[in-house]
Amino acid sequence: MIACTLYTGLLFIVSCQQKASDKKDIEVFDTSLTERNTSLHLSGEYEALIRLNVDYLKKAAKLKYIAGKGLCYLNIADVNVSAGNYEKALFFFNKAEQKLTNSENKYHKALFYNDYSLYNSHLKLYDKAIEYNNKAFRYLREAKESPLKNKLLPRLYVNKGIYFARKGWYGTSLKCFLKANELENSAYTNCMVAQYYLFVNEPGSAQMYIAWAAEKMSAQKTSDVESLWVYYTMGYYYNEINSSDEAEAALKKALEINIKTRRTYSSHIEGVYKSLSELYKKKNDGGKAYFYLKKYMEEEGRLDAARFATMNKTTENFISAMEKDSEWHKNDLPLFVALSITVLTISGIYIQKMIKMLRAKKITLKQETEELKHTIYHKMLQEVTELAKKNDSSFLLKFKELYPDFISALLKINPDLENSELVFCAMLKLKFSSKEIADYTFVQHKSVHQKKYRIRKRLNIPGDEDIYNFFEKLSA
Repeated sequence: MIACTLYTGLLFIVSCQQKASDKKDIEVFDTSLTERNTSLHLSGEYEALIRLNVDYLKKAAKLKYIAGKGLCYLNIADVNVSAGNYEKALFFFNKAEQKLTNSENKYHKALFYNDYSLYNSHLKLYDKAIEYNNKAFRYLREAKESPLKNKLLPRLYVNKGIYFARKGWYGTSLKCFLKANELENSAYTNCMVAQYYLFVNEPGSAQMYIAWAAEKMSAQKTSDVESLWVYYTMGYYYNEINSSDEAEAALKKALEINIKTRRTYSSHIEGVYKSLSELYKKKNDGGKAYFYLKKYMEEEGRLDAARFATMNKTTENFISAMEKDSEWHKNDLPLFVALSITVLTISGIYIQKMIKMLRAKKITLKQETEELKHTIYHKMLQEVTELAKKNDSSFLLKFKELYPDFISALLKINPDLENSELVFCAMLKLKFSSKEIADYTFVQHKSVHQKKYRIRKRLNIPGDEDIYNFFEKLSA
């Protein structure tokens, strides 16, 4: 009797130890998957993200952890949302919901409804987004205290703030951003408050949050993605208040982070290029404005191409691994086939999106290029005209920059033209009248007419052709 009691007690102890061990494994599973998945999603490394979730699906199967599978499906749904494949995203949201329905972990449900609210916001269904965001809040309040709960709560407030802002409920939106910042008080949340004020055209109110974001970035350990975001927001702010030097410095810092890490940690790098283009356009520096506009377009195209390539590679690796791995359970195969089809579908969607996007970008780039060329030309023309009026010795040098082929064309007609004659021809190209040339070069009006006569002879300009029309057509 004593032996039986002892044996039963040992079984109970072993059972408790196993449960404790399983519980620990599940906690490690949740924390590790969430942190690694978030990191990959922020960096845009979709190939690695899909591989990660396939690996964790296997781990969840071994642990017999149903909710763990739900978390993986939720991550796959998020990838589809990022790709704009909303129909497939809904499929995986449904799969995730099935697996998470019976989970006793309220954090899981809060995470699901947060992601589902973001999905609805992508569809511009802001009422639905707010509804599911409210559900996420309810479940998170019921969840036990944990680091994951503490990280999710301020982000729920940030997302709610975004939804309310897009609905035009600015007062409530601001309260949400401020609450998020109160809870997290990070460089990111301070920037979100600043972004709100910039969104509603109140740069003065954004000022202190920009300062606090910069302070947090310096005082705390800040990730590269947050630092890039802070500098981008600072550049955005300084651009709005026309502090061009500060805007330039902040945006250049964002570029330095991107170069240092040799990867794009945030899609905001495109925004950085666009902001720099707008900055230099304001500064009337057409060359740099065009350079960064082109970089912006190239970056968007590069990201599209990179995502498309990684999706294709992921598809091949995923199908290959699925065929070789004997540990896949038979009842899981249809779902994993669906996963592979999803990745293929995403790739197809990217092809279509890329073609449409690149066409639109090509038209936009052409229009912007023409505008910038026009701006550059008129700025240089004004500068050259002013030098001519001042009879400045650097006039001819600057004129050559404006019309690089004009002097060459003159010298082809007559290689013996003197420098003073080239200057005179340049002034005629600028359509200065005889009186203006006389005034600017301090000679008599009669002398200008004599020079015109000599130039006609030196360049073989017919007597019946207007000399201004001749120079207008010459290397226009």
